[in-house]
Amino acid sequence: MKNIFETKETEAVVNRINSLSPTTQPLWGKMSADQMLAHCNVAYEMIFEDKHPKPTGFTKLMLKLFVKNTVVNDKPYKKNSRTAPQFVISDTKNFVEEKARLTDYLWKVQGLGEEHFDGKESHSFGPLSSQEWNNMFYKHLDHHLNQFGV
Repeated sequence: MKNIFETKETEAVVNRINSLSPTTQPLWGKMSADQMLAHCNVAYEMIFEDKHPKPTGFTKLMLKLFVKNTVVNDKPYKKNSRTAPQFVISDTKNFVEEKARLTDYLWKVQGLGEEHFDGKESHSFGPLSSQEWNNMFYKHLDHHLNQFGV
């Protein structure tokens, strides 16, 4: 798995994002390019903003037991995988704004570095290692950028 905490990998992902246009069509799935960017931003909103309620109790336990490993391991996501409700984007978004937000989040993560994330509490899964954070960040972006052929 590539390391999103390395500057060259962040640059490569940002270049892929910058090669998207509002009319780029997905190779699979139903999201438009603006919706995909907004969808990817949700992961960073959960870290840096107070927009999404944290799961508690039974829901958090189920996420840790049944979802966490799929999200933080290094195996790529399958095409057309199900997503959590807060990641579903069904309305039209501003492509330029969503693209800028995503690249800003990526540079923020890169600037904070691996050490910042090692042991940091995840919104849904509890504390994660820096490797788990990397896997979660990189493979989600890679999955959706591949979805749009970039």
